[in-house]
Amino acid sequence: MSEEHLALVPGTLEMLVLKTLSLAPMHGWGIGDRIQQLSRDTFRVNQGTLYPVLERLQQKGWVTAEWRASENNRRAKYYLLTRAGAKRLAAEQRDWARSTRGIDLILRTEG
Repeated sequence: MSEEHLALVPGTLEMLVLKTLSLAPMHGWGIGDRIQQLSRDTFRVNQGTLYPVLERLQQKGWVTAEWRASENNRRAKYYLLTRAGAKRLAAEQRDWARSTRGIDLILRTEG
């Protein structure tokens, strides 16, 4: 695998944020770090890209937010997955699995 960080496939950041929040409530910086960690440093999420996604997810009702003390005892906005967000994540995961299976079938096709 290349040592370069890859760009996320367009449209996948919302799904990855929902998945990350399904593991635990997190503040924005923590979400970006967790995605980088879970992808084994394949993806790095720019904070300037992440916060508009979090805002969209809140507007859709898939995520809520509340202020809490962070690990270093500073006030931070924590994001939590809603029941609707969990349903959306399940649908996104099914669609992703189906899409990647279809792409894999095409790429495996020999002459």
